[in-house]
Amino acid sequence: MRSALFDRALRLVVSRPPLPAACSAAERRLADLFRTLAATDDLIAAGEAEDEIWALWTSHDDPDLELRLDRAIRHIAAREFEPAGQLLDALLADRDDYVEAWNKRATLYFLMERDRESIADIVRTLELEPRHFGAICGFAQICLRQGRRAEALAAFESALAINPHMAGPRSAVDALNAEFRSTAH
Repeated sequence: MRSALFDRALRLVVSRPPLPAACSAAERRLADLFRTLAATDDLIAAGEAEDEIWALWTSHDDPDLELRLDRAIRHIAAREFEPAGQLLDALLADRDDYVEAWNKRATLYFLMERDRESIADIVRTLELEPRHFGAICGFAQICLRQGRRAEALAAFESALAINPHMAGPRSAVDALNAEFRSTAH
């Protein structure tokens, strides 16, 4: 059964609403990096652009917030979910516009198999940063886990429209397309 939250996430994933005008240096740099991802055939340049995008997403003007996010990421990697959740909850209570904190909490919830909460944080991530290919791929993974293969395919394709150089989503699209072809008569 689909929920209104799931439908909102799916609309954000496939529509990618227009971004506000890039005002800050970081926003202008992100716009340049996304143009590079879309235009380059050079896998090294694409990898460097993706790495820089992630670095910009995790960075913050407030070094304390950045440090707290880094600590939460380390806890997630160590599968220490309770301290990661506490850090992310407090961080988001202090700065509810920190895009990567929302995405990391969505990841945490995904790992804890709390899909509804993960989708809610993916929605917030995409409201703040519609190009967040990581959040879109996370939504696709939730769709797969829930058996929503057509929605997963749409999400992976949307992520690849933003960052066409991701091998995992490309493989998932190929596998899902092959699965759909084998069931069509």
